[in-house]
Amino acid sequence: MEPLAKLKVIEMGQLIAGPFAAKTLGDFGADVIKIEPPKVGDALRKWRLLKDGTSLWWQVQSRNKRSLSLDLRQLEAQEIVRTLIVEADVLIENFRPGTLEGWGLDPERLLELNPKLIVLRISGYGQTGPYRDKPGFGVVAEAMGGLRHLTAEPGRVPVRVGVSIGDTLASLHGVIGILLALQERHRSGKGQVIDVALYEAVFNCMESLLPEYSAFGEVRQAGGSALPGIAPSNAYLCADGGYVLVAGNGDSIFKRLMNMIGRVDLANDPALENNDGRVARVAELDQAIGAWAKAITTDEALQLLDSVAVPAGKIYTVADIANDPHFKARGNIENIQMHDGTTLAVPSVLPKLSRTPGSIKSLAPDIGENTDEILYGIGLTEGQVASLKERGIAFTK
Repeated sequence: MEPLAKLKVIEMGQLIAGPFAAKTLGDFGADVIKIEPPKVGDALRKWRLLKDGTSLWWQVQSRNKRSLSLDLRQLEAQEIVRTLIVEADVLIENFRPGTLEGWGLDPERLLELNPKLIVLRISGYGQTGPYRDKPGFGVVAEAMGGLRHLTAEPGRVPVRVGVSIGDTLASLHGVIGILLALQERHRSGKGQVIDVALYEAVFNCMESLLPEYSAFGEVRQAGGSALPGIAPSNAYLCADGGYVLVAGNGDSIFKRLMNMIGRVDLANDPALENNDGRVARVAELDQAIGAWAKAITTDEALQLLDSVAVPAGKIYTVADIANDPHFKARGNIENIQMHDGTTLAVPSVLPKLSRTPGSIKSLAPDIGENTDEILYGIGLTEGQVASLKERGIAFTK
């Protein structure tokens, strides 16, 4: 049995942050009911590349979920949510603060209906503070949390990470919060509210950024492909136009690296035995490694670095990922069979558990695919369900 089997989750999220958290729970056995608007559904259905009118991303983000399509602006839809909440363990939402309250679904009322309920609220700036009512997307949170300032070549415009990392970090913080709250509920029998802000999740991953500023007034600047304050660690151009990433910043690793590239003088220099000494001469070290890399191909560089156990790698494209033997051996890629019979490669379930692993149990649903079964399951009659659909309050594709 999967670790979250019998856990009942209501997802009222959209796009990325809330749905990613619910997907993670569903991968490990939770029964996830995703509530989305009639006819159009979650906007993610139309993001990025589409196949037969639906995003391929959707097949990853919404697997292991059931779709209930409701117009939450309507009182009858709100009452259906309250009925579902009575039996739920977790509610996930990532609307702008105040949206649930406007629907009469504020957590305080929901906890009165179900004192064991755990509510995860993900928003751009959190449920409190002067920015709470501002709209917030992951890219803005990445900038506010300190990440965007660091993602650039020195002196050039900061660039965004190529995926929605702020949303995903917030989702994972939310999942941690849910698991913590479930553990505490075993003792107290009570639920609680988890307040996750996108910018806070990014800020929480900023390592020594704030202590360095607090102690020394140091504002860390963009380091390009290097890791400022840790040396040598950079990307170096090879003869074939590819780059090799070299992390030679461990003391013994550095010695092996310098000996391998023929710089015995640097390997034996007492001033370079520790990281602080190497940081002071990072330009010299980068020049030495760069000259070595420029004379050989990327594959040759990697073979030599592997031979002396120096952490190194190339910059993977998704084509590299799809064809890499290690990804395959670790089961990181899973092939699913879509409704039209075609095969689609998707990321497999992570993390890996030895005894109770998660799994992909169902494809991402069509809009309202499970509306009828869910509404019948809470006691509505066939006539009541038909009436809700006729009036546009509920929807089945």
